[in-house]
Amino acid sequence: MTVSEKLHRYALPNGLRVVLAPDPTAPVVGVSVHYDVGFRSEPEGRTGFAHLFEHLMFQGSESLEKLAHFRHVQSSGGTFNGSTHPDYTDYFEVLPSAALERALFLEADRMRAPKLTEENLRNQIDVVKEEIRLNVLNRPYGGFPWILLPPVLYKTFPNAHNGYGGFEDLEDATVADCASFFDTYYAPSNAVLTVAGDFTVDEAKALVEKHFGDVPARPRPDRPSFAEPPPSAELRAEHPDPLAPLPAVALGYRVPDPVTEIDGYLAHLVLAGILTDGDGSRLQQRLVYGDRLVTDVNAGCGLFGPFEARDPDTFTITAIHSPDVAVDRVLAAVDEELDRLASAPPEAEELAKVTARWKASLHKEHDRLVSRTLALGSFELMFGDPTMIDALPERIARVSAEAVSSAAKSLRPDSRAVLTVTPAGGDQ
Repeated sequence: MTVSEKLHRYALPNGLRVVLAPDPTAPVVGVSVHYDVGFRSEPEGRTGFAHLFEHLMFQGSESLEKLAHFRHVQSSGGTFNGSTHPDYTDYFEVLPSAALERALFLEADRMRAPKLTEENLRNQIDVVKEEIRLNVLNRPYGGFPWILLPPVLYKTFPNAHNGYGGFEDLEDATVADCASFFDTYYAPSNAVLTVAGDFTVDEAKALVEKHFGDVPARPRPDRPSFAEPPPSAELRAEHPDPLAPLPAVALGYRVPDPVTEIDGYLAHLVLAGILTDGDGSRLQQRLVYGDRLVTDVNAGCGLFGPFEARDPDTFTITAIHSPDVAVDRVLAAVDEELDRLASAPPEAEELAKVTARWKASLHKEHDRLVSRTLALGSFELMFGDPTMIDALPERIARVSAEAVSSAAKSLRPDSRAVLTVTPAGGDQ
């Protein structure tokens, strides 16, 4: 029996959507809450605020002191975390099945009233700033390409700004900003609760009602469209990186909307695999082993990974190359390989290798309880369809060679962003 055949979906009177996916094969449960707010929803002048608020949700509540969430989960033998994405923020726990009620209580408790204080805010601003130093400012190729490429490809603030945040914006955040953000976006009507693993449906429904049923209802915020026209010409920018040992280049293209054009999106996903997945892939063979233009090349559908964002989203090709190789030589080779695919679809064997690899990786990923729980919640939130967890592997397997060829044809030089990274004092 598939995951979809065992799913139970419903909503509480306060608007909270609930997905239950029982699986008795192991005595563990996963609990996640996805809120329909990511860094594309944060206001101008408050870059990094969605991620900062994610940190604040772990700093206690009106009924639990700071670190209580950590202590209750870990003392149960469980794990927990949260993450911020372009269009949603998630929180999750994986625990022994006997601790299901504890996880539900903890998530309902902070959905009701997190502890928003000046002390907690200042503390977490410092934590986030240190995270930025470690992951971006003091690391070679930090922010490449996920922070650096969007301002080249996109023009509007939601799509182009740095979701990690600038230090000045983070330091200017106030407790009043936090309260407003919580009231607007952390309403139960703007969230999805997912429970997966070893439980009975009747038990879970009773516990969900007990802990979430009295969370006060608030209006679900309107979600604006973040759509903007694709570029009408090639857009270029350069970023100096004093820590980078070699030059790098990132190409960004727009991809079909995964919500309304899922088949076109999946064709781009497969195209990325044909281009750079494995030593036998097109760009690995041409750029790394053949012409020896680059030391590393990667392609991906979705700037933050597949199914991480609604429209607009980005197809990326990144490469690191020698200072002796002009970036335009790399671009010309990439364009030639895309033109070959556009004019001659991949052979059946080449296509089958990529789709089989994707199919196997999805099955393997969703076999892990935490990945399955998070996928069910994000698919419900983003696409209104958690059954995608079962449908996607077969749907990817059905992507045709002609669809991949069409995807390659859409990656045009006159409608892309080109970001070059130059080492300190280096010229290309």
